[in-house]
Amino acid sequence: MRSFKLLAASIATFLPLAVSSSRLEYAQNDLPIVNSTNGALRGMKSPFRGGVTVYKGIPFAAPPTGLNRWTAPTSPSPWTGVLNATEFGPQCAQTTSTSAGIFNNGKSTWSEDCLTLNVWTPAIGESQEVYPVFVWIYGGRFTGGSGDVLTYDGSGLASKGVVVVTFNYRLGPFGFLAHPDLSTESGHNASGNYGIMDQQFALQWVQDNIEAFGGNKSQVVVGGQSAGSASALDMMWSPLTPKGSIKGVIPESGARGPHDSLTGSLATSYRNKTRAESQGLDFVVSMNVSSIAELRNVSATTLLTADNDSDEIFEGTAFENITAAFMDPPLWRPVIDGYVLNHGYGQALATNDHADVPILTGNNHDESGATPDPGLTVADYQTYGQMFRNFSSQFYSLYPGNNSTQADAGSNEFFRDLSRVPTWSWAKAWTAGGAKSNVYVYFFNRAPAEIKASGAYHGSELWYTFNNIPYADYSNVTWESYDYEVERQMSEYWYNFIATGNPNGGNLTYFPPSTAEEKQVMYLGDSWGSGVLSASEEKFDFIQNWLSTLFEW
Repeated sequence: MRSFKLLAASIATFLPLAVSSSRLEYAQNDLPIVNSTNGALRGMKSPFRGGVTVYKGIPFAAPPTGLNRWTAPTSPSPWTGVLNATEFGPQCAQTTSTSAGIFNNGKSTWSEDCLTLNVWTPAIGESQEVYPVFVWIYGGRFTGGSGDVLTYDGSGLASKGVVVVTFNYRLGPFGFLAHPDLSTESGHNASGNYGIMDQQFALQWVQDNIEAFGGNKSQVVVGGQSAGSASALDMMWSPLTPKGSIKGVIPESGARGPHDSLTGSLATSYRNKTRAESQGLDFVVSMNVSSIAELRNVSATTLLTADNDSDEIFEGTAFENITAAFMDPPLWRPVIDGYVLNHGYGQALATNDHADVPILTGNNHDESGATPDPGLTVADYQTYGQMFRNFSSQFYSLYPGNNSTQADAGSNEFFRDLSRVPTWSWAKAWTAGGAKSNVYVYFFNRAPAEIKASGAYHGSELWYTFNNIPYADYSNVTWESYDYEVERQMSEYWYNFIATGNPNGGNLTYFPPSTAEEKQVMYLGDSWGSGVLSASEEKFDFIQNWLSTLFEW
């Protein structure tokens, strides 16, 4: 039986360190007060779904400021009294432009003191039911994003019977600066993964506290999209992730084959320790200081001048000018440091050095190079040939582009094949390495009503999987009736996977696990059911053969 403790309304108020006095007050309403490991919390009713309570802005780590800048997270100071958990904490330091309408808190403020999390729960009062838990990690190329994004509001999934957790983690130079001196002072000869350690610290908080919110700590699934997808996979790869704390992973738009250049191009890539520390040395010089001690005194605003820098890993390669998809990755991203992360993706898959848990992963119809209106000329399309080298004639034979119409169609077909085939290959490598759990691979093809012209763009599936339309919509458009049907089915697949590790159940179209024998993917959105990875066996073989000659990430 889980414990859902209600504290007496007469608890004395005391101002703790790092918690605003305006958030500490006596209990004066009938909303449940939860006793966390750091102190009592009072939430609020969700404004979007009945029967859901949300607790916002809960400190899960001490402020990573001052001397704690670029150190591993530590526990926050406890408080007495009741923390009024009804406002989101500030976003972590970032330069990403934000619109107040996109965020639940209606503001775009940031702070280095940002390590807070949010919990949505269907548990009210003394309910004895225990719910599966979904821990969500936001994307944003490791330089932007936050746990208060309205799209990620947990009310929709909570109304289906899930406890949802979102949180903030350090970004940009605050979260991913590596440096020889930081490696030395760490005691582990490692640096550059502070944002990843924040995520693991939040996951440990969930293990220590989620039962008080009605969650089942033995059924925690971690998910994320884009850089959040990479982070969810890092939770599975990392030896520092609390053992047994993850029962499944949902990496949306992130799990691609180790030889896919998009694995290196997007926020799913990583840096090796030598390169990352060298970049850190250059960064110190660029800030006009000579040591980490001095850098800790540089203002956050000044540090953010390098927030959106890119790592020019494709400079001088065949992919340098193929900016439609193969753009350089963000400079600030995880490091294979031998402590937080031991291996690149290919080696981790091959050696089975990861948690063996079910995976639900996939990609969208109009991302990673594909778009409803590419607007290519024949000359544009001819630049693609350089990345194929000895395979270029075969590429143009299979994906012709003799005029602009053909170039647009050929480009889209290739990049959509390049989403489906490598993710299926990832699942195949998972099994080949010795993993026993199932991998379920989807391809989402519904263009949501709110930005129809953009197609099924990067992140468009989130409206549906979070069961959030129309309240998470910030563009004030009229959603089509079929969007609600897509939402119903998508959120049910996601709920089933979070609860059981298998997306199937009820009257949903059967979602088969990926196998090496069946070259298929599950189509979701405008169609439902298992379908081909590419239009022909020749195109499948071409992509597989070409990828096999490329660098393994």
